[in-house]
Amino acid sequence: MTAGGLAELYAAEGGRLRRLVRRIVGSAEAAEDLVHDAFVKLGNRPLGPDDVGLLVRTAQNAARDARRADRVRSAYVKRMTPEQLGAESPAPDAVASGRQELADLFAALERLPPRTRRVFLMSKLDEMTYPQIARTLDLSLSTVEKEMVSALEFCRLWRKRRA
Repeated sequence: MTAGGLAELYAAEGGRLRRLVRRIVGSAEAAEDLVHDAFVKLGNRPLGPDDVGLLVRTAQNAARDARRADRVRSAYVKRMTPEQLGAESPAPDAVASGRQELADLFAALERLPPRTRRVFLMSKLDEMTYPQIARTLDLSLSTVEKEMVSALEFCRLWRKRRA
């Protein structure tokens, strides 16, 4: 079907499709967009009057997908905590301060022995378990635990000196 034929099909079936889709999604504006999307999706196909069923099915599927997506979004919002809903972006000075503190911590970690630093970073940044770290570095679990105690004590003292 040519572009003119597609326009004729839109003129002939658009209103009926919008009503059908509006019943599914509950919104005239959303129905208008979904029907338009259905025509765009099928626009590269040769369509004729016999393809109304394909057009109806495409519009219905788009409407059902939109309704399902709305349900998922609603369920997600209902599970959010008040803290998540009201979370504001931190002020630029707080972001800069946090970045500086992190940079200072990484600089301080350079003073740790290499193996202690590596065990600490694998645990805290890579979120590896102590047994995983022990296997990766070919260390005993006891050694990994001792290195972590040492690194955590270092961090505690570093934090205390900064306060």
